[in-house]
Amino acid sequence: MSALRKLIPRQEFALLELSAKFFRGLGDPTRLKILGILLDGEMSVSDLVRRLGIQQGRVSNHLACLKWCGYVTTGSKGRYTLYRIGDRRVKRILQLSREMVAKNAEHLWACARISEPQRPRARMGKY
Repeated sequence: MSALRKLIPRQEFALLELSAKFFRGLGDPTRLKILGILLDGEMSVSDLVRRLGIQQGRVSNHLACLKWCGYVTTGSKGRYTLYRIGDRRVKRILQLSREMVAKNAEHLWACARISEPQRPRARMGKY
């Protein structure tokens, strides 16, 4: 349990947790790239797969996360589902992050407190 949770009102802590979750939704390079692409206009999963060069399942999972968090929405065009930016403020959030990264890039690269999440390793040996 977080020490902070014990020190501040429950509603305030809940809002902080929700805000942290909001930023974790943006905390993946692939999701940021997808959002950048969608700033140029709506696209289908197939279009994004071609642009990104990664598996359809991974693109779909990232889109599901982005949709659930409200960064993207969907619409239909014939038999295709098209993804688009769901809130015009997403563009500004991305612009602000780029500006801050540009200003603080050296410190961000050197930061030992925030690291990449550990990915599960493949099992070795017999199954």
